[in-house]
Amino acid sequence: MTMRWRQIGLLGAVLGVGAFAGWHVLHGAATAHAAGPDPHPQVPVTTTMTKVQDVPVYLDGLGTVQAYNIDEIKAQVNGILTAVPVREGQEVRKGDIVAEIDPTPYKAALDQAIAQRAEDNAQLQSARLDLQRYQNLAKKSFAPIQQVDDQQATVNKLAAAVQLDNAAIETAQFNLSNCTIRAPINGRVSLYQTDVGNLIEVSSQTTGIVSITQDKPIAVVFTLPESELGQVQTAMARGKVPVIATNSQDSNKILGTGTLLTPDNTISTATGTISLKAKFDNPQDHLWPGQFVDTRTQVTTLHDAVTVNTLAVQHGPDGLFVYVVKPDQTVAQQPVQVGYQDDGISVVSKGLTGNETVVLSGQSRLAPGVRVAAMMQQSSQTADTSGSGSAS
Repeated sequence: MTMRWRQIGLLGAVLGVGAFAGWHVLHGAATAHAAGPDPHPQVPVTTTMTKVQDVPVYLDGLGTVQAYNIDEIKAQVNGILTAVPVREGQEVRKGDIVAEIDPTPYKAALDQAIAQRAEDNAQLQSARLDLQRYQNLAKKSFAPIQQVDDQQATVNKLAAAVQLDNAAIETAQFNLSNCTIRAPINGRVSLYQTDVGNLIEVSSQTTGIVSITQDKPIAVVFTLPESELGQVQTAMARGKVPVIATNSQDSNKILGTGTLLTPDNTISTATGTISLKAKFDNPQDHLWPGQFVDTRTQVTTLHDAVTVNTLAVQHGPDGLFVYVVKPDQTVAQQPVQVGYQDDGISVVSKGLTGNETVVLSGQSRLAPGVRVAAMMQQSSQTADTSGSGSAS
C-alpha cells in the first residue's frame, strides 16, 4: 500500500512540473506577441570621415617616351672597320671609343705631308738666303734689280708651298683622328648595325655602325586637350610644373617624376589636342625610348579643401548628395557640390565643412531618418598622386 502511494505522489509531481513549464512557454509567447517587432531597426553601414587637406590638381594625358638625343654613329673616312670596343646595350660616356677604322693609309698620308713640308721649308730657307745676297749685291750695283725680283718671287712661291703643306698635314691629321670614333654624348649603345671587318665607304654609307640614345635625362611627349592649355600656361607662369609618368597598364606604378619643358607651338586641328614635352632624370632606367606611359601634370594645389571618399557621393534626382550620420545614429541627406575628383577622392566645394561622418557603403537601404549601425572604415582617405583626375 505504501508503494502505491509513492507512485501516485511521484506522478503528481511530474504533472505539476509539466504544467508549470507549459504555462511559462505560453506566457512568454503571449508577451512577445504583445510587444511586436522592433519599431526602430538599425541598418548596418560602413562610414568614413570627411577631411580637410591640400589636394594637388592634375591633368591626365597619354605620352610616349623619347630619347633626349639620338646620334647615329657613322664613319667620316673610308676604310676597314677593325673594332667596335663597346657592347650592345652598354652605357657609354661622352668621349668613349665606340668604333675604330684601319688608320694605316691615313697615317702614311700624314707622314708624307710632314715630309713634304720639311722639304719645302728647306728650299724656302735656301731661297731666302739667296734673296738676301742678291739684295746686298744690288745695293752695290753688282746684281741686276730683275734678279732680285725673280728671287723674291721664288721665296714667295716656296712660302705658299709650305702653307699648302700645313693644310695637307691638318687634313691628314683630321682623317687620322676620324679613324677613332668617339661617343658624342652620354647614352646607351644600340645593337650593332655593321660588323667588324666590313669596308666602310662614306659615299655609300646608308646605315651607321651603331646609334647612341641619351636616356639620362630622357623626354616624354604627351598630349592634352586644347581646352586645358590655359591651365598649363598659368602653372608655367608660376614656376616649374611637375609631371608624373605612370605605367600605362598600372596607374599606381610611378615610373618617374619630371618637369614640363614646353608645349608645342601649334594645336592639332585634327584631334583638338596639343603636344607637350617633359624632362625626366630617369636614374633607374624605368623610362625607355618608345615606351607608352600615362602622364599627370600638376597645375595647381587646392589648399584646405574638404574631401570625401568618392564612394560616399550619391546621385539623386536633384543632384549629388551624401548620407550624413547624426549623433543619434540616424542619417540625413546632405546635398553637395563636387569641384574635383582624383582617384577615389572628391573635393566638396559646397555642402560639407569637414569632420562629418558619412556613409561609405550600404546606402541602398537608407532613407532620411533611418537608424544605422555604423562601422568606421579603417583606412582614411588621402589625396593621391596617381589615377585619373577631373575638374567640374
